[in-house]
Amino acid sequence: MRRWRWHLTAVAGLAVVAVLVFFVFGGDQQEVPAPRPSPPVNVPRVLVALGDSTLSGEGAGDYEPGTNGENGDWCHRSRDASIHHTDTPDIAATINLACSGANSAQVGLSDFKQYGEPSQAGRLAVIARQNRVMAVQVAVGANDEPAFSHALNDCVEAYFDLGRPSCATSVGVDWQRRIDAMVPKVTKVLTDIRKVMANAGYADDDYRLVLQSYAAPVAPNVISGLQNLSGCPFRTDDLRWVRDTAVPTLTAGLRRAAKDARVDFLDLTYAGVGREACSSQDPTREWFRRLAVQWSDLRSQDRADHALQESFHPNSAGYAQVGRCLGAYLKIPFFPEAKCVPGPDGDLAPSVVTGH
Repeated sequence: MRRWRWHLTAVAGLAVVAVLVFFVFGGDQQEVPAPRPSPPVNVPRVLVALGDSTLSGEGAGDYEPGTNGENGDWCHRSRDASIHHTDTPDIAATINLACSGANSAQVGLSDFKQYGEPSQAGRLAVIARQNRVMAVQVAVGANDEPAFSHALNDCVEAYFDLGRPSCATSVGVDWQRRIDAMVPKVTKVLTDIRKVMANAGYADDDYRLVLQSYAAPVAPNVISGLQNLSGCPFRTDDLRWVRDTAVPTLTAGLRRAAKDARVDFLDLTYAGVGREACSSQDPTREWFRRLAVQWSDLRSQDRADHALQESFHPNSAGYAQVGRCLGAYLKIPFFPEAKCVPGPDGDLAPSVVTGH
């Protein structure tokens, strides 16, 4: 019996020691937080743009080699795109990954390609590891269910066929449903970008992720004599629908996506007021292209389908204004939303929005 008691006492003593070791040593180990991942250091600080034609620079010309139809790549990535006009201090480079016509699948993480180019978010992953990304500018959604460029084309076709209903009627009846279907896709793109950046060591507050909306390229205030093939072949009620319904509804959907993904939102709904295509006798005062035909492309079968691609996109002056507004917005901390509106000097500037 004495021997059994000795064994029991020894086992009990070992158990006590084990418990003490767990609480004294094991408990301390659990309380030590894992090292916080961080962005790369001692590398260039950059801004990156991802998205569709409104970020690629469609309509501004001066396209990067390889993106103006070469080998079927029509991304039309312009050196005058808005990301190159932010005038942000301490930035070594501005990098444009946007591609004309891109939808959410190609901008986010997927195997979908646009004009042969792979996922933009996937390409961002490489940039984020080799550079210190300070901000990511995103414009996406219009080429998903809203098919905004096709809607504008419907408006043009309605102008020439008086027997068909206006696009405000034919497209407008389904517009809200299209926007609702788009929202989760845009949210996923933003979530994909967050994932890419996190995998590269970035916390959400290490950089700015800004989703921007779209500006109305046309409006009812068309100059007399330009509401035709020489400028803007739209019915007046369709021009009013684009400005007053289509674009604001699209903006509301994008704002929802930004809120769901908890990213910043730059509202461009009224950025072009008074500067729309055909709003002036002097086209240099406008920030959007009128109906534009690349006549030389019509002589080549493989380019003819893209001869009208630049129509009703911002021009170089328009992109410079959006870039100016974005750059100023990036200098304003702690405001998740702002509107780009003309300031006293007529140039676009961010006006912060509260209450959303």
